Amino acid sequence: MANLKETILNPILKGNPITVLVLGICSSLAVTVQLKGACVMALSVIAVCGLSSLIVSLLRNTIPNRVRIIVQLVVVALMVILVDQFLKAYAYAVDKQLSVYIGLIITNCIVMGRIEAFALGNKPIPSLLDGLANGFGYGLILVVVAFFRELLGSGTLFGFQVLPDAYIPNNLVILPPFALILLGCIIWAHRAFDKELQEK
Repeated sequence: MANLKETILNPILKGNPITVLVLGICSSLAVTVQLKGACVMALSVIAVCGLSSLIVSLLRNTIPNRVRIIVQLVVVALMVILVDQFLKAYAYAVDKQLSVYIGLIITNCIVMGRIEAFALGNKPIPSLLDGLANGFGYGLILVVVAFFRELLGSGTLFGFQVLPDAYIPNNLVILPPFALILLGCIIWAHRAFDKELQEK
């Protein structure tokens, strides 16, 4: 039970894939202009990471070592296609806005990394939880970055006006360099409050 708790909480807090491992930051710069897009991307990565880890864990004893990377890519690609088709059917506008970035989840190093590091050596349920938790840790940072970018860059949240009409949107916030600066601040804050990370 303690191991499962650690599996779930570690990727969200102490071992966050973005703030600690600095993985998957490309999409955090590209899809965080609006909160809606960031939330959809976060949910997509959670689904792909969790389900891919589960499937690879179920197949782990039947996959020959020499073709394991190919099998992993096929599983992840299948999950991404299913998520993409689901979005096309039920959230076409958001899918069109995210365009190529949903497809690029296939190459997201968080997904492949968790499959290689965890799912291949663990049972299905812990692998599923590990995948979901890592996806959630990634998504959490995405949503935080998108919250500030949309609020300060457009004065809106989820497309609804939040700041008064007198507020002049800051166009610099919408540009990718600001996302990198904001991400750097989040990483700094995370390391400032975690003494174990300061020692590394």
